[in-house]
Amino acid sequence: MKRAIPPCISLALALIAPQIGFAQSSGLDPRIQKILESISEQRLAELVTKLQSFETRHTLSSADSKVRGIGAARQWILDEMTRSSPRLNVSFDTYMLPKQGQRIPRDVELRNVMAILPGKSPRRVYISGHYDSLARTARRTSETADASDGRSTSSSESSGSSFDWAAADNPAPGANDDGSGTVLTMELARVFADSGVEFDATLVFIALAGEEEGLIGAKAHAQKAQADKVVIDAVFNNDIVGNPVGGTGIVDAETVRVFSEGPEDSSSRQLARHIRRTAARYVPSHQVKLIARHDRFGRGGDHTAFNQHGYAAVRFTESNENYARQHTVADTADGVSAGYLARNARVNAAGVAVLALAPPAPGVLDQRNRPTLDRRPSGYDARLRWQASPGAAGYRVFWREAWTPDWQHELEVGDVTELVLKDVSIDDYVFGVAAIGPGGHESLVSAYVNPPRAEPPVTVKN
Repeated sequence: MKRAIPPCISLALALIAPQIGFAQSSGLDPRIQKILESISEQRLAELVTKLQSFETRHTLSSADSKVRGIGAARQWILDEMTRSSPRLNVSFDTYMLPKQGQRIPRDVELRNVMAILPGKSPRRVYISGHYDSLARTARRTSETADASDGRSTSSSESSGSSFDWAAADNPAPGANDDGSGTVLTMELARVFADSGVEFDATLVFIALAGEEEGLIGAKAHAQKAQADKVVIDAVFNNDIVGNPVGGTGIVDAETVRVFSEGPEDSSSRQLARHIRRTAARYVPSHQVKLIARHDRFGRGGDHTAFNQHGYAAVRFTESNENYARQHTVADTADGVSAGYLARNARVNAAGVAVLALAPPAPGVLDQRNRPTLDRRPSGYDARLRWQASPGAAGYRVFWREAWTPDWQHELEVGDVTELVLKDVSIDDYVFGVAAIGPGGHESLVSAYVNPPRAEPPVTVKN
């Protein structure tokens, strides 16, 4: 039976938590380090070049050709991931889509390509990218991007070119959008399977189709997962992650952006914080820039489809986009840096590995979905209670001032399910708790979110 820490614990002890937590968890897992070291820049470059060779991967392009179009591309992805490791269960995730609007003007069969690395538990962690591509018909105007100096207007859709979503035969190499995210997913499938590590979570590496037509591959998969009550702890979606040279000419090969939808303590925001936290330890030379938006202005990605079905999901995107290379024939392999792409892959891998080795996040809600946080015993303290997480060896409590986006304090509390912070106001701070496995790996943080207060309507006599 779990025991509670006595209520006499003081805030003074709690405030030294960052040093305590760091000292107890500063050691890096050599298995995770080996996974990161196994990521091959050469293989990433080769995979991008091969993916480009199919000329187009438009959702409506040929499904029958052996060398060109989406049919040839998806078969190659499936075969390549099958060859990567016998530990991977590789298959097509297939859906029949009826005609719908301008983007899908006819019935079409859509196939995501999925490789599953079974874990000790059925809970899942996803790594994804979309393998379909799209290119607009170029039409030069005074506002069109100037390819000679690499500068572009505010977005690919507003750069003075016509856009036919159903133009299935246009050359659309899609090396960076989103060949980069696709080959990152394929490479991580290989290195995780080859690692020999037995993870607690089941890992799913999925190349999604139909993103350019409205996230349809991701929507179909997420909708089915929700209907089947599949437990998905996190989705690491990678879309446009291979080019460090922006359209303004600025070069930034040391950072990557991670977008996450709100509110502040949503599960997606906790995933984003987890990614930056693990990257700082395992890939300290590559900074994760957290962006408190679901995506870029006017743009979207497959993570949104998972968000809409209740799953924690974020988007990785390079820090400086070059819009002149997006949705055009200019999106070729020479615009993808294998070194930069590999560093982004390592950031993904660190976050995925820690999460997959950790226990699931503890529950912090009672049977009526109310947070188990109160002011007991004095009426002025912060008492946190949580549900035991299967396989947890201990827990780490976090808190911060309510106007601050990042955790300021943390405290490892051992194998208990209750903590009292004396004289700490639950009105002034936000609290959370994570489960820690026997190897020191940390789950996502479960935050105690203040629910909106529902007041009954007032009755007015006319």
